[in-house]
Amino acid sequence: MATNYTAWTLDAVQQLTEMARERVPVSVMSLKLKRPIETVSAKLAELGIVPAPETPEG
Repeated sequence: MATNYTAWTLDAVQQLTEMARERVPVSVMSLKLKRPIETVSAKLAELGIVPAPETPEG
């Protein structure tokens, strides 16, 4: 089951969980980790982490 996306490294997972603790929205996590929003959301769900709600800009 190969994908076009890079596998999650321990460092990337640690960054993801730290950002989740800081209540960073998924869209921002996606940009910082350079991964699609869907991939970030799926990993959060796999880890049992509920992401922060998206906040409207402006």
